[in-house]
Amino acid sequence: MEFKSGFVTIIGRPNVGKSTLVNSLVGEKLTITSSKAQTTRNQIRCIINTENSQIVLIDTPGIVDKVENKLGNFMDKYSKIDVNSIDITLFVIEPDKTIGKMDKEIIKRLQGDVFLIINKIDKIAKEEVLQVIDIYKNTYPFKEILPISALKNETYNLVDLIENYLQDGPKYFSDNMITDQPERQIAAEFIREKLLRNLEEEIPHGVAVEILKMKKRDNKNLVDIDATIYCEQDSHKGIIIGKNGDLIKKIGTEARRDIENLLGSKIFLQTKVKTKKNWRNNDIILKNLGYADNLN
Repeated sequence: MEFKSGFVTIIGRPNVGKSTLVNSLVGEKLTITSSKAQTTRNQIRCIINTENSQIVLIDTPGIVDKVENKLGNFMDKYSKIDVNSIDITLFVIEPDKTIGKMDKEIIKRLQGDVFLIINKIDKIAKEEVLQVIDIYKNTYPFKEILPISALKNETYNLVDLIENYLQDGPKYFSDNMITDQPERQIAAEFIREKLLRNLEEEIPHGVAVEILKMKKRDNKNLVDIDATIYCEQDSHKGIIIGKNGDLIKKIGTEARRDIENLLGSKIFLQTKVKTKKNWRNNDIILKNLGYADNLN
């Protein structure tokens, strides 16, 4: 049998479960998730290797109405994919009874082979899923329509369906690779995820994490990590640290578990919180955080 490969992008409005779907398909936690919109800030490539294929999944920031700063420009750029470089698009929606404004805009942009992925079907009755399919099925010539629950790892035969549509191609990544993201970047994102989950609504979008040090100790199964958390206001710094440092300790404890699973070793994590006013418009900070491409 010939070997198949291809690139599959996952698009949709914020908070429909794109990153949860990626983690479910890959079988490991590589992208962060939260109930807050715009959790994903850049493109993340994750790799699924099967006996006969290699599928490169591209998780993208949610498509938004309005861009307010240079970080927003970066996210907006990477929410859009050159369809000429993509083999299949997974358009992820929630099982709503009406098509919202953002989903209508996304449908207008669709090109090529597209699967409609109806996520979060665990939240509605089975008969309602058929209603959602009826609402969407004539909006675009979808190659496949698949109801799933990514949170419950109920993605059914999605990998097989993707494989069926791929063409013969090479291996783009080695068999032992499951992402193109460096470990430092993933570790920083795990910390940011815990910030998103523990902070009030007005703070998370003004928070970023930079890993300044990640070094394995000699002759020990222990990695030292120094991380800096940036926020935009002094009042937010106090909230992130919490009374007697309780919240920053909680965030560190929660992040440590995920980072240890990622690295396969114990870690010693130190975190500092710094106020950097208007950092989302600061080219130097954005570059250090990996958001440097085409910011202007």
